[in-house]
Amino acid sequence: MNATILFGHGSSDPSWRAPIDKVASTMMAADPLVLVRCAFLERTEPDMATIVAELVQTGVNQITIVPMFLGVGRHAREDIPLLVSTIQGVYPSVNFQLKPSVGEEPAVIELLAQLAMPSTC
Repeated sequence: MNATILFGHGSSDPSWRAPIDKVASTMMAADPLVLVRCAFLERTEPDMATIVAELVQTGVNQITIVPMFLGVGRHAREDIPLLVSTIQGVYPSVNFQLKPSVGEEPAVIELLAQLAMPSTC
């Protein structure tokens, strides 16, 4: 069984997570069979270890992690791969795939550029 974790930074402001939750709900609306959860690096619950444990208990053996980061700073380059490696050691029978941060995706860059373009009205 497959699952996707949308992984965000986290914030002390609870409303900060709303866009990531919206991505998850949009995914589930597009395909009711998709199994998607949100997890956060800091200041927001749940963390990745908690979500991975829950998914593994339900029989998930393939987890794709999508870092919901626009910038590719230290967290994206170092902290997230280390965290995934550590969790992989706890669950060696689970296949983890760490995708690039969304800010590295050409489609996201193109969409952001379109949204930032001045209106010609």
